[in-house]
Amino acid sequence: MSKQVFQFFSAAIMLLLALSCGCQSAMGQVAADAGKFTNPLLSSGPDPWVITWKGFYYYMNTTSESLTLWKTRDIADLRDAEKKVVWRPEAGKPWSHGTWAPELYRWGSKWYIYFAADEGKNESHRIYVVENSSDDPMQGEWTFKGKVSDSTDRWAIDADVFEVNGKHYMLWSGWKGEQNGEQDIFIARMSNPWTIDSPRTLLSAPTYDWEKIDGRPHAAHVDVNEGPEALIHAGKVFVVYSGSGCWTDAYELGVLEASTSANLLDPASWRKYDHPFFKQDPKAGVYATGHNGFFHSLDGKQDWIIYHANSAPGQGCGGTRSPRMQPFTWNPDGTPNFGTPVPAGQVLDKPGR
Repeated sequence: MSKQVFQFFSAAIMLLLALSCGCQSAMGQVAADAGKFTNPLLSSGPDPWVITWKGFYYYMNTTSESLTLWKTRDIADLRDAEKKVVWRPEAGKPWSHGTWAPELYRWGSKWYIYFAADEGKNESHRIYVVENSSDDPMQGEWTFKGKVSDSTDRWAIDADVFEVNGKHYMLWSGWKGEQNGEQDIFIARMSNPWTIDSPRTLLSAPTYDWEKIDGRPHAAHVDVNEGPEALIHAGKVFVVYSGSGCWTDAYELGVLEASTSANLLDPASWRKYDHPFFKQDPKAGVYATGHNGFFHSLDGKQDWIIYHANSAPGQGCGGTRSPRMQPFTWNPDGTPNFGTPVPAGQVLDKPGR
C-alpha cells in the first residue's frame, strides 16, 4: 500500500470514528490532516479582525483590558497560534477601560492598532491609536499616540481605516449628540495615522426595521449601526456594518456602496441597501452574526469573511460570542454574496496557501 493510499484510508477511518462517536478531538485531527477546519475558531472572541503580512495572518479580538495579537500561517488553527499581549493601558487614564474592537493596520512603514476605550463609563468611549515601527507587529515596542477624533469629539467606537486613491479615511460608529439612543456610521478623511482633517460625514443611521431591534424590556431603546468595515472590489467601496443591538439574536450585516471615483465624504455618493446581507440562521444554530472583517487567503485567490456569533438564542453581547470564518463570492451586480452562516462543526476547506 502506498503512503498516499495509507494516509487516505487513515483519514477516512478517523472521520468515520468522529462522526459516529461525536469525538471532537478526532474530528479536529481529521481537519488538520486533510486541510479542513470547523467553526468556531476559538471558544470566545468578540469583534474579530484579520490582516495578512509577509505570509502570516495576524488576528485580534476584543479582550476589554488589553491589545492582544495572534500570529499564524494557519488562520483556521488560532488555538495553537502564537499569542501575545502587545499593549496594556496604564491605570487612571481616559483610555484605561472598555478596550473594544481593536484593528491592526500597516500605514507606510509602521503598524497601528486602532481601538475604542473609556475611563470607566460607556459615555466616555473614544477612539485611540498605538504605533509600532517594527516590521513584525509581534516584535518591537508599541507606543501610545493619542486620541483620534473629529472636531465634535463625540462618543465613538469601532474604528476602521482604509485607503482609496491615495487618501486615507476612517469609519466609525458614533452618536450625533451627547446622549445615547442611536448609533450611526460616520466617515472622515485622515491626514496621518492619528489625525482626522475633515468634518465627519453621516453615512448611515438606523432607518429600516431590521436595524432597530432592541428587545430589552427594562432598558432604554437603542437603534444601532456599528462595526463598519470597508470592502473594496472592482471599482466600488462597500461599507459592511452591523445593525440592531449586539445583545439581540438579530444582530445582522447591512451594506452601503459607493464608487471609488466618487467623493466619499458626500452622503449623496452612497447607496444604502434596504436588507441585511448576512444574518442569523436558527436552523444552523448560529445567532447574532455581526462585527465582521475581511481578508484574502495567503495565495490571494479567495475572499473570506470573519465574524462573531452565538451558538444559542438569547446569549447576548458577552463572552459567548465566538469567531467564525467562511469564504464568500460576488454577485453579478458586483455586490458581495456572503451566503448563510455555516453551522458549528461543519467541515470546510482551509484558506488556500
